[in-house]
Amino acid sequence: MSASSKSPYLTFDRNKWAELRESEPMTLTEIEIQNLRGINEELSIDEVRDIYLPLSRLLNYYVNSTKSRQAVVMNFLNEEIQKIPFIIGIAGSVSVGKSTSARVLQALLSRWKENNQVALITTDGFLYPNAILEERGIMTKKGFPESYDIHRLLQFVNEIKSGKTEVKAPLYSHLMYDIVPDKQITIHPQPDILILEGLNVLQSRMDYPQNKPSLFVSDFLDFSIYVDAEENFLEDWFITRFMNFRCTAFNDPSSFFYAVTKLNDEESRKMAKNVWREINSKNLHKNILPTRERANLILHKGENHKVDYVKLRK
Repeated sequence: MSASSKSPYLTFDRNKWAELRESEPMTLTEIEIQNLRGINEELSIDEVRDIYLPLSRLLNYYVNSTKSRQAVVMNFLNEEIQKIPFIIGIAGSVSVGKSTSARVLQALLSRWKENNQVALITTDGFLYPNAILEERGIMTKKGFPESYDIHRLLQFVNEIKSGKTEVKAPLYSHLMYDIVPDKQITIHPQPDILILEGLNVLQSRMDYPQNKPSLFVSDFLDFSIYVDAEENFLEDWFITRFMNFRCTAFNDPSSFFYAVTKLNDEESRKMAKNVWREINSKNLHKNILPTRERANLILHKGENHKVDYVKLRK
């Protein structure tokens, strides 16, 4: 562990962080871990043991502390204790592996001895439908702050934090590359923990060029994680994932990217590189990377998606 007086974070190398697991039990099997990994990620049992089990242990402290604080306030007010979900936000670039981190944490947190109900929602569902993006001329800025219905997202997290027993979220299809009309995800019963994963969970009012919200999504988070990596890795992972999808999901005629399957390897790779540099890289530097230091914890990845160090806010 290292700490600089100029940094608000404590930094742990992989080995030091792994030691903080202590007696936290491994509750996932090798097969379950393989089912949780992304399409081009090497998620190993070592990664879960060394990185995610210590994180699970830390989150256990945070969840219990928050419940105790809520109970103190309710006792002070002579009110009945109400269950309020603990919200974990997971942010980071396209292709960094946010979804895998979210799925691993959901699996681990749901197997605590308390048998917590853990829900997982991505902010993709709060993107505007493609028709609206096309109408506004921002289809090429999908994933940028202005492409999200931020007020609907804020309403969702507000309802979760208000203790509402049933909350609905829009459903997004990566196959269609669009919101699914007339379909929603229902969060019921009320979860103990909600994991909210997306590019924009740490963005503030100043990140939105119009219709600026008066609140931030981060105002509702009890703990936030930023999954980080150097851009050369991010670009490589994005291109590899794109090429893998070209041979799998894109082959479905209903896929938004079905036309990509008609391109040869060189053309497909060139297209993926162009998408990264003209869209994802610009979004990363302008809107996503500046939010990194707002996180309570930063997971930094090196090659093969392996976390090489962890930074925890003091």
